[in-house]
Amino acid sequence: MIIIMASREKKDVDHVVEKVEAFGYRAHIIEGVERTVVAAVGDERGKERLHALESLAHVEQVVPILKPYKLAGLQVKEERTVVSCGSVKIGGGNFCIVGGPCSVESREQILETAEICKKAGANILRGGAYKPRTSPYSFQGMEEEGLILLEEAGKAFGMPVVTEVMTVEQVPLVEKHADMFQIGARNMQNFGLLKAVGKSRKPVFLKRGMMSTIQEFLMSAEYIMSEGNPNVVLCERGIRTFETETRNTLDIQAVPVLQKHTHLPVVIDPSHAAGQWDLVAPMSKASVAAGADGLMIEVHPRPEEAFSDGPQSLKPQRFADLVNELKPFLELMGQKVS
Repeated sequence: MIIIMASREKKDVDHVVEKVEAFGYRAHIIEGVERTVVAAVGDERGKERLHALESLAHVEQVVPILKPYKLAGLQVKEERTVVSCGSVKIGGGNFCIVGGPCSVESREQILETAEICKKAGANILRGGAYKPRTSPYSFQGMEEEGLILLEEAGKAFGMPVVTEVMTVEQVPLVEKHADMFQIGARNMQNFGLLKAVGKSRKPVFLKRGMMSTIQEFLMSAEYIMSEGNPNVVLCERGIRTFETETRNTLDIQAVPVLQKHTHLPVVIDPSHAAGQWDLVAPMSKASVAAGADGLMIEVHPRPEEAFSDGPQSLKPQRFADLVNELKPFLELMGQKVS
């Protein structure tokens, strides 16, 4: 249920929050441009009690939320959410370019890549310290040392950093070194992990599972938001289909479909979708044209030497060229790089 406030006075909002929590619900205050809403999330069996709040002078209306995702939906918040990652804003016309290697391999490699990405125009640095791999014999990441190196590289070049967290136990350590959590496709429905990052106030970069529906994707975002963290960025990274010519199939129509149902920013990862470096540029341009709020692109100074995902990584000059080629597309869409 959502309680639409007739008053935006703090004492009136606090009074409604107190009533909602007394009924056994969790209250989430959403400040819009034109109105303040209190979302009451919990067991729907007692929703009749919430309707009684309409009798309060400072409440305009109590409305049921029809979608299963309560906080992520447009019914609760019509204005587009802008998520801050360090000094970088994502959404609401602010386009983000996340660049970096699949995994942190050494101090020299991550510092070199960070410099390449910064000079080309990327504004967030990515790099994996913990790597979920299909084979247990593949490189699994540098773990804590990788986090420390990634943080160093980000600070050296003035870029906030995003990196994947794989388990609940890793959350405090990743939170210490990174500006943004990444939840990978394999963990999109790891509900314990979603709750753990939801308890943090650091932003979360949530990737869509390779066989997940849009509704399942939004329900995973709901898990994070229901714990009190509204700073979620959705990332479409390709879904699994019968096609074998590419690593995955980029669901480009997910961008407008998601924007029809949610206020959260939507970013595209064309590198993981395609699995081939030569497809990254055309898919990036298509993503901008579809209305995406950003791109996550794998960049490596020497892809042929990469410990993971070399075939889909862009070399430095190719990445710089792509960023330049995106500018007219961004201008046409009314977007600007944050």
